[in-house]
Amino acid sequence: MTSLTVAIERWPLGEAFTIARGAKTEAVVVVVHASRGAHVGRGEAVPYARYGEDPASVVRAIAGVGEVESRASLALPPGAARNAIDLALWDLEAKERGVPVWKLAGLGRPEPCVTAHTIPLRSLAETRALARREAHRALLKIKAGGEDDLARIEAVREEAPDARLIVDANEGWDMATLEHIAPRLVSVGVELIEQPLPAAEDGALIGWESPIPLCADESFHGGPSELEALLGRYRAVNVKLDKQGGLTTAIAAISRARELGLEVMIGTMVATSLAVAPAVLLASRARWADLDAAIFLAPDRAPGLLYEGSRVHPGSALLWG
Repeated sequence: MTSLTVAIERWPLGEAFTIARGAKTEAVVVVVHASRGAHVGRGEAVPYARYGEDPASVVRAIAGVGEVESRASLALPPGAARNAIDLALWDLEAKERGVPVWKLAGLGRPEPCVTAHTIPLRSLAETRALARREAHRALLKIKAGGEDDLARIEAVREEAPDARLIVDANEGWDMATLEHIAPRLVSVGVELIEQPLPAAEDGALIGWESPIPLCADESFHGGPSELEALLGRYRAVNVKLDKQGGLTTAIAAISRARELGLEVMIGTMVATSLAVAPAVLLASRARWADLDAAIFLAPDRAPGLLYEGSRVHPGSALLWG
């Protein structure tokens, strides 16, 4: 059996990170240590208030497990608690066997990948300044859900004419707004709109032909069996370890999504490199990677992931896996 210990950690951000649901100035993460014999594995997860999680509830869920036999024996539902344990067990197995997780999971050797860089929800003037500062990025993800969304997105395009663009509304639009703004974003060169409507209202997307592919994020919280329900509403899905409940389920979800003809984005919550490193292993199986989370910390873990220009490099074994 493997014993588990759990702790809450707070990591300040360099500047406020704002989306349609609010702003944060720190990353509050839950870290699990899985111990067996002389080896210890680590896993980090972010409690997701959108799904009724908070640090205390996640810690209680993990403490309730106490000891675990294997990843397959985990009885927790999808979410941060399951993710933290799953990742810690992968890391533990890698250390015990002296084999990296990518080999254990049959994922193929990870390579540096282009990651989106997020432009948080700010005023028009602030958005323009941020876009000018980040114009060298290959892929920009613009947070939306405010009053000046179209003007802000157009400003990003003006300041970063060569960047690829994704827009993420975080459930912040209604159907009328989507129908109005989507055609206008075609001329701006936006290639993907992420979670435009609240998950409970996305039935309105059935039968509507969006001029830009739509990606499910909050509408997909769980395992592979939930993906078929997205067909006819979305053409892509954002897979996150915290939503799916760990690397084990995320691998299966990506495989099923591709079988169903859904494009894949691999993303993370705002967290340290310890949480992002496992997601980097999945980037080669996704069309888009949104793995810039650790950039926003002041500071990140040491050692952390290496961000070089628009690319993030796989982490070392000293970090995870």
